[in-house]
Amino acid sequence: MSARKVTIIGSGNWGSAIAKIVGSNTSRHSDLFDKQVRMWVFEEEVNGQKLSHIINSTHENVKYLPGITLPENVLAVPDVVESVTDADILVWVLPHQFVKRICSQIKEKIKPGAVSLSCIKGLQDSTEIALISTLIREELGTECSVLMGANIANEVAKEEFSEATIGCNDASMCQVYQSLFTTPYFKTNAVQDKDTVELCGALKNIVAVAAGFIDGMGLGGNTKAAIIRIGLTEMKMFCKLFSENSKDSTFFESCGVADLITTCYGGRNRKVSEAFVKTGKSLEVLEAELLGGQKLQGPMTAKEVYHVLQSKDITSSYPLFRSVYEICYEEKPPKYLLDNLSAS
Repeated sequence: MSARKVTIIGSGNWGSAIAKIVGSNTSRHSDLFDKQVRMWVFEEEVNGQKLSHIINSTHENVKYLPGITLPENVLAVPDVVESVTDADILVWVLPHQFVKRICSQIKEKIKPGAVSLSCIKGLQDSTEIALISTLIREELGTECSVLMGANIANEVAKEEFSEATIGCNDASMCQVYQSLFTTPYFKTNAVQDKDTVELCGALKNIVAVAAGFIDGMGLGGNTKAAIIRIGLTEMKMFCKLFSENSKDSTFFESCGVADLITTCYGGRNRKVSEAFVKTGKSLEVLEAELLGGQKLQGPMTAKEVYHVLQSKDITSSYPLFRSVYEICYEEKPPKYLLDNLSAS
């Protein structure tokens, strides 16, 4: 087979970190991949210049990943249709609320036989459990695998050692994806349990919001540990609700307990939720003030999960997930989380 062409759809903080990894590996594995990696950039101006021009001339995403040099073979493309033309592998790294719109723009333009891999941690808003990989597959007609893990983008970009889990039900593509993403500082393991891997990546953001509430209330390590344990239990229950074939071993991969721990101590959802308690400002205001254009995923995922639980009349079985939703959207006080957990 000829060398596969790779496009990255998204160029934010994590998208740019992924571009650094992928750009390095397409050069290293020239027998498997075309060297050039196109990265779709939502065009905006930074200091009077177009962001795509800045990235292509300086090899740095100065807005979303400043201080990190991207490989010279990563080409920023502001037209999403142009970026995906002739691509064999589409790597999705953008806020999940924008996926359907992008699919509608490119579905008539993608190459027959192209495949997708999603790095997106979120769910569709529905009364049924609706995965982003399912949305991509249904909209584009491509198979869609996932990559999730304990990956704070800035740390990965600085080449601090970390791991990730590839969820792919096609054994032959598992090997391709590991060649595309594995580096000495970014170790990947592939498992054939895609849905569990993806659900873990979304659900842990809800738990991180709860962890931020705990930090905002000034509580210590014992309470944080309880939140992580209860959160992992609810994550596992929810995955089993979606798929009876969900494997317990997957929760011990990077996408499971490792991602949960790191995001409860260092992620954006925890950070904003702590500030929510301390300042009394709205989540929308804090997102704008603290995240520099990045999107907050935890509260939205909590809403999506709550709608599923409500439709099945099982919200009482998920006190942590339910509490996070009600604090974020129904103006319950942060202490309501602890009241619910102690009563359950």
